[in-house]
Amino acid sequence: MQKNILAIDQGTTGTKVLIMDTELRALAEQSTPFEQHFPKPGWVEHDLNQIWVSVTQGIVSVTKKVNSKTIAAIGITNQRETICFWHKATLEPLAKALVWQDRRTAARCEELRGQGWLPFVQQKTGLLLDPYFSATKLEWMLAHNEDVKSALKAGVLAVGTIDTYLLARLTGGFSFATEPSNASRTLLFNLEQKKWDPDLLKLFQVPEEILPQVLPTFAHFGVTKGVRELPDGIPITGMIGDQQSALLGQACIEKGQAKCTFGTGAFLLMNTGTEIKRSQHQLLTTVAWAMSEDQSTGRNKIGAVTYALEGSAFMAGATFQWLRDGLGMIERADQLEALALQVQDSGGVFLVPAFTGLGAPYWDPHARASLSGLTRGSTRAHIARAALEGVAFQNGDILKAMESDLGQRLEFLNVDGGACKNNLLMQIQSDVLQCKLNRPRFTETTSLGAIFAAGMGANVWTSLNEIKKVWKCEREFLPQISPAVAEERDRKWQDAVRRVR
Repeated sequence: MQKNILAIDQGTTGTKVLIMDTELRALAEQSTPFEQHFPKPGWVEHDLNQIWVSVTQGIVSVTKKVNSKTIAAIGITNQRETICFWHKATLEPLAKALVWQDRRTAARCEELRGQGWLPFVQQKTGLLLDPYFSATKLEWMLAHNEDVKSALKAGVLAVGTIDTYLLARLTGGFSFATEPSNASRTLLFNLEQKKWDPDLLKLFQVPEEILPQVLPTFAHFGVTKGVRELPDGIPITGMIGDQQSALLGQACIEKGQAKCTFGTGAFLLMNTGTEIKRSQHQLLTTVAWAMSEDQSTGRNKIGAVTYALEGSAFMAGATFQWLRDGLGMIERADQLEALALQVQDSGGVFLVPAFTGLGAPYWDPHARASLSGLTRGSTRAHIARAALEGVAFQNGDILKAMESDLGQRLEFLNVDGGACKNNLLMQIQSDVLQCKLNRPRFTETTSLGAIFAAGMGANVWTSLNEIKKVWKCEREFLPQISPAVAEERDRKWQDAVRRVR
């Protein structure tokens, strides 16, 4: 019987369930949205029961098209820093999950920075003191939620990121584990020692016994039990955070290789190999994935770890949404390319999309967006092209910072996400970076990374090099301007950035 792999791609606004065969043919997929909860300004929560329903609905849908008995392994990829609380025995949620977007602990992070904890935390975790990450959310819940406090006192509290919660539900409560790409986003995981850090647990007042075991990314996490429409006994063999999953799904398995996901923002990760690279530009250092100590025998002990540098631009697709909804320049996002193609260049117009401040490598939360260089000859088309260029220049700044940190030139960039379908944007990005861009045949690379992770854990593929062989490129984009022209354009972009700071 044919062997297939099921991937659960659990995101911030919805869950995708996908079944692929080992030739990477998509056999069935289903996306299911779920509700977002905003109890107070700056607070963002998810109902874990609603997330689990979105997972099971997806499973029901895809197994109507593909016989569930053909599923040889399951992989999970997930929104990362979101933290969950549930009853260890009954699996019932004890509170709504605090989402990575939740800012309720901003004052606490500011307090810790004021007390001088940032260098200590950064050295151990590769992260910044920011409410984006899980630890201060966990600390807050342990202090403020009575049900969570009662469960802790009774010894029945389970805490983890979304991967851990889904694993518990899939295995009927048997498995309580995570892996390093997710653990490394909590502010509680030591990058060098590859385990929960006692000093960090003490700082954030988190008892280690409520946290999951940390296994390799490609491992035997458990088997299904009592899941609707799935036979018992299907192994869960891969779990990985969503952005690292996209890096794996793009087959960026060698040091210096990078991917950019063009979503609402732009998320960039660069593989730094087995070396922990400390950024000089306040980029994040994170775990990409971790091998088993002995992959052939399936030992669930962490062996070689691959690390990555991570940076994000706050505004990518959201910039184009602003042109549509804020300025009414287009009716649909897919009209942007045709509008921008009406002119050969932006005519000296620059759009710096700092609508919510500037991220890496500037880190200026007070910067605001600007549209400069306008003349009487400027048109909607020039502004549209400037918007595409502004997104590409932002990504270029981040990738140049990564190159500087790694001490290695970027040879190519693999791209994915909704906006990568915009051929003009991809060409502009290639011109800005002066390197090749590769757009894959299957652009849902986050889901594909979960397929690869499960396949590695199940020995469908026995090495990362085998993944590289099955990954397929749909189109390449090569620079069409000279390095000198690219350098001059970058100089003018930097002038535009200086004007908004």
